[in-house]
Amino acid sequence: MHPLDVVKTRFQIQRGKTDPTSYKSLGDCFRTIFQREGLLGFYKGILPPVLAETPKRAVKFFTFEQYKKLLGYVSLPPGLQPSSFVQAQQIIKTGGLGFQGLNKGLTATLGRHGVFNMVYFGFYFNVKNILPVNKDPNLEFLRKFGIGLVSGTIASIINIPFDVAKSRIQGPQPVPGEIKYRTCFKTMATVYKEEGFLALYKGLLPKIMRLGPGGAVMLLVYEYVYAWLQDTVNHK
Repeated sequence: MHPLDVVKTRFQIQRGKTDPTSYKSLGDCFRTIFQREGLLGFYKGILPPVLAETPKRAVKFFTFEQYKKLLGYVSLPPGLQPSSFVQAQQIIKTGGLGFQGLNKGLTATLGRHGVFNMVYFGFYFNVKNILPVNKDPNLEFLRKFGIGLVSGTIASIINIPFDVAKSRIQGPQPVPGEIKYRTCFKTMATVYKEEGFLALYKGLLPKIMRLGPGGAVMLLVYEYVYAWLQDTVNHK
């Protein structure tokens, strides 16, 4: 799913049709990246997500399980880049570890993940309990996949303004050496004022294409692995 994340970010950091890096469409973005940067261009920045997502998902589902117990199931509404380590060293060297360095865009990132997971988990587990369970395992699989797909899609639509703000804060600034995008909500306001409401939803299509099915797969893996572990423990 990473190529869709690269495409999504490229859309979010462009600042309108006058931007020299502006892409005309989703297909144009894929074609341009491939022509200018090759196949590996779609996998730029792959190492940080691989290193971060595995422990993050483990913590996410573990925390969710603990909250379920605590709350008692209450219903809730060009070419190859330098390596990730070299990039991190460069960021720390120029900006330090603070909010202008390695933790730049932290508020927008917290908002993006907080809103996404609130909708994602809330919708999935409440709707799953409303819709009747199918005795046929194939239909039950499709039921869970469909709910997970809708959960990921709705969560993506609701949280994407935070995602756009994050990309603008962490991405290249319009004027080199001058920081235009500093804080989360101020960045949203600036984008809205200068580029209109729809600019806050740039990159929505590739985001949905990635997190709709991706979110469904993640929840299905969680459901079936959790059930298997429970069954294994009970048999022992």
